[in-house]
Amino acid sequence: MTVTISHPPTAEAADRFSSTSLRLSLAPVGPAPALLDGAWWPRSRDLGAELLSLTAALDPVWGRITRVTVNPVHWPVVPRKVRVAGHVVKVGWFRSEQDPHELLLLSYHVGRWNLLVIPPQTPSASAARLMAAASDPLGTSTASRLMEGEALLRAVAETDRAGEAVWESEGGHEADPRTVQPRTRP
Repeated sequence: MTVTISHPPTAEAADRFSSTSLRLSLAPVGPAPALLDGAWWPRSRDLGAELLSLTAALDPVWGRITRVTVNPVHWPVVPRKVRVAGHVVKVGWFRSEQDPHELLLLSYHVGRWNLLVIPPQTPSASAARLMAAASDPLGTSTASRLMEGEALLRAVAETDRAGEAVWESEGGHEADPRTVQPRTRP
């Protein structure tokens, strides 16, 4: 029988994941509620350690974060509780009820916020596009729809690069405008 115990992160782990290294983009407060309140780009899949810096940074902005929910599809370990700056944040998970690319944050008497979670291994350019889209105060896309759109964009770009590589390897090249002769009418 194998047992996995999730220990609370140490102070050393908290220093490593300080708020100065937080990659977060929040939507400005607007009259029309968007589906997402921003995006978070964690540096790892260690949810316990990553939540330390996220909740510590959001507590002063949104009020004390008391509960977080995730879909466990992308998190290898989901801790039940995370100690943050003198209080405990309870962590829950929902498989079918919650978008796998979304993090839900709750604060007593203040509200709830939905953040797109960008996978840690995402290239910088893709993450920047996703953060901008998720932070759009008029955004109407879900977290999964944004991720699907970005995956499609990356696939098209890779296909284009592959086609250009084949073209170049077969001797193709762009025509030099100096060598193109104008056609004359007979």
